[in-house]
Amino acid sequence: MRFEAYLFAGVAVFFGVMGGIYDWFAREPAGKAALAIAFLMSALISVFFFVQYRRHGTRAQDRREAAVAETAGPLEFFAPHSWYPPLTAAGAAVLALGMVFGVWLMLIGAGIALAGTVGFVFQYAGRGA
Repeated sequence: MRFEAYLFAGVAVFFGVMGGIYDWFAREPAGKAALAIAFLMSALISVFFFVQYRRHGTRAQDRREAAVAETAGPLEFFAPHSWYPPLTAAGAAVLALGMVFGVWLMLIGAGIALAGTVGFVFQYAGRGA
């Protein structure tokens, strides 16, 4: 995943440089926020890929002389079923409705979304790596 990490690092550098140039010339908050968020999201993906590369090492896809057969077999653990994606989606929907109807509904939606997200993260935490 080294190539992917460098690719997203390049995208992050691009958004960072463009954000600095935009900040210098525009002095407008919406564009600065959009470029800053784009920089942070691409930097997050780049860091994730760097961590995966450090954890798992070089893949067969990273080598030019690798055969297609080397990539066969199980890749990683994937959850067979989970109730947390619908719970998180319902929480996000209630949170969005709370922005329309009031803070009380928004807080309920944030609680539901937080419960779904925590469940997502820790559902298979004790599985072992």
